[in-house]
Amino acid sequence: MPATVYVLNGPNLNLLGLREPHIYGHDTLDDIAGLLEDRARELDLEIDMRQSNHEGHLIDWLHEAQAYEAKAVLLNAGGFTHTSIAIHDAIKSVKTPVIEVHLSNPHAREPFRHESFIGRAAKGTIAGFGAQSYLLALEAAARF
Repeated sequence: MPATVYVLNGPNLNLLGLREPHIYGHDTLDDIAGLLEDRARELDLEIDMRQSNHEGHLIDWLHEAQAYEAKAVLLNAGGFTHTSIAIHDAIKSVKTPVIEVHLSNPHAREPFRHESFIGRAAKGTIAGFGAQSYLLALEAAARF
């Protein structure tokens, strides 16, 4: 059975393709899921992709990823990236490696986006490549 990689998406990512496409691109979350599923098959991995606008769901899913021995978690925490000590603590509390993912480059944007509580706890960060950021993160996760 292929190893599972959780792909967790935070607030407002359900609006990808509609919300500020000049920043986030025209790909929807379903488009990204399709790209990931295709590449995951080639890497003998399975994707479990989820999205929530609620912080507690992301925390519960991080715990679940460890309980089900996921290979890795790709996490785009959206706006929680810059505010959530609770998600930071959840990442630190699990052994499953977490890769922070961003479509845009937060360091090229507003100053409040330059701080990432998620990045401080994650194994690594991939940002600024649009939907390709997810694929690059999957490639990294496949090597764990």
